[in-house]
Amino acid sequence: MSKKVKIGNLTIGGGNPIAIQSMATFQIKKVERAIAECNKLNQIGCDIMRFSVTDIEDARSFGLVKKGTDMPLVADIHFDYKLALESIKGGADKIRINPGNIGSEQGVKQVALAVKSAAIPVRIGSNTGSIEKDFLEKYGKNEISLGESALKQVAIMEKYGVDNLVISVKASDVPLAIKAYEYVAKKTDYPLHVGVTEAGTEYSGVIKNAIGIGALLVKGIGDTIRVSLSADPEREVIAAKSILSALNLKNDCPKLIACPTCGRCEWDCMSFAKKTEEYLQRFSKPIKVAVMGCVVNGPGEAKDADLGVAGGKSGVVIFSKGQILKTVSYDQLEQTFFAEVDKCLR
Repeated sequence: MSKKVKIGNLTIGGGNPIAIQSMATFQIKKVERAIAECNKLNQIGCDIMRFSVTDIEDARSFGLVKKGTDMPLVADIHFDYKLALESIKGGADKIRINPGNIGSEQGVKQVALAVKSAAIPVRIGSNTGSIEKDFLEKYGKNEISLGESALKQVAIMEKYGVDNLVISVKASDVPLAIKAYEYVAKKTDYPLHVGVTEAGTEYSGVIKNAIGIGALLVKGIGDTIRVSLSADPEREVIAAKSILSALNLKNDCPKLIACPTCGRCEWDCMSFAKKTEEYLQRFSKPIKVAVMGCVVNGPGEAKDADLGVAGGKSGVVIFSKGQILKTVSYDQLEQTFFAEVDKCLR
């Protein structure tokens, strides 16, 4: 089991629930927008929010944003250790750095002393674009060079007494990412931030992340995840919730069962399943909802659903736990069914 690490008011590792992260697509210096984004994403299930720190104004904005949200905030820093120091002073709950690229040894030491004094964690690691040259030459581009590069960053921070760490070893190649995390998990008990980097647009990115993150989580590897997508951060959070829900690692959000349809289906089941999915995304309560293609098998196949709908030629039945509650016409379906969903979620 991994070590526990506290990030603001949240604890990851040590058997705690997997935390969902996302990252803003704008600078935190846009304070009101940052607060609104944090609260919107937190409402749909995001646990941790990360912001790129591009200048001193960004670094000093964390405290201002924290006045408007309870979500833990992470400062993402590259190349300039002074921005890390200012972000810590500014109130960041965690910083994300790589000691090897933030300046001199003296700079790394100052950051180490600052995070220890502030009692905040540091996320460090590597990705396929930052593999140490020596490891690359010795092992080639594989899980060993990727993993050892991350562990070298760990050793640098440990040298200065920092052990409040979270590690990542991301790759855009899914099999490589899986192998790298497996490699590091055998070498350390620090919590792991898991994801597939540069995964692509929403469709392809969700597939890659679901395979990579899912393969690791079923083995008990991973303490916090980000589904990196070239899409709105809201889509990242929804995808992360779906992955955790599919693995029964998140039981506080709705689950949708939807029939793939066949020749017996006499209504637009697929469109209504999509509408239902979108409706359920606004909730964070456990409920199993089914949208089935026909009344022949629908209620029976989805008899464990808290609420379901199955269509026929002349209308639609709404059922609960396999028992029919009522029959409605297609033009009444959306209003009636979603009203029943609301009752279940009260």
